[in-house]
Amino acid sequence: METVSQIDTEIFLWINDWVGTSLIFDRVIQWIVSDYLIPIIFSVVLLGLWFGWADQAMRERHQRGVMLGGASVGMANIMVKISNVFYFRHRPFDSIDVNLLFYPPTDSSFPANPIAITVAMATGVWMANRRIGTLMYIGSFVYGFSRVYSGVFYPLDVVGGALIGISAVCLLYIVFKRIEPVPTLCLRLVRFLCFA
Repeated sequence: METVSQIDTEIFLWINDWVGTSLIFDRVIQWIVSDYLIPIIFSVVLLGLWFGWADQAMRERHQRGVMLGGASVGMANIMVKISNVFYFRHRPFDSIDVNLLFYPPTDSSFPANPIAITVAMATGVWMANRRIGTLMYIGSFVYGFSRVYSGVFYPLDVVGGALIGISAVCLLYIVFKRIEPVPTLCLRLVRFLCFA
């Protein structure tokens, strides 16, 4: 385990050491790393998928993906909180000298909660629309990289967050299958109330 942690730290230092070599790249990363940009873009994508598409079958498929991804955000948060009860990992800037481009968060570094959330959204969408889901996965990867580059997460924290996001979707997918027709009735209800 010590070797894995050491490799993780070395990869982090190699990535974070690039801070300051390009002012333009650092500015772009500061936009991407924010708590708002990627989550808001992803939320707008979910909103567009929920209300978009004239084709009824594709619209229902997207709505099921959005419902799964949205519910999985909550599940991923719960899974991260449970993980933090049993394991707390200090942030990179707490134990080593880093180039910090972001405010210093105080919660556990592992697993990366923002990545768990964005990957959960991306996975839910991917199950309904491979093309848009893949673009969201790329966005999640860029978001995770920006968090490592900015000095707030180790690479394994991002990997752990991604695995939790995917696991949350897989778990809820199974639950949704088992409790069918409840998801279908929920979709009918929101359509009746003109929310879909």
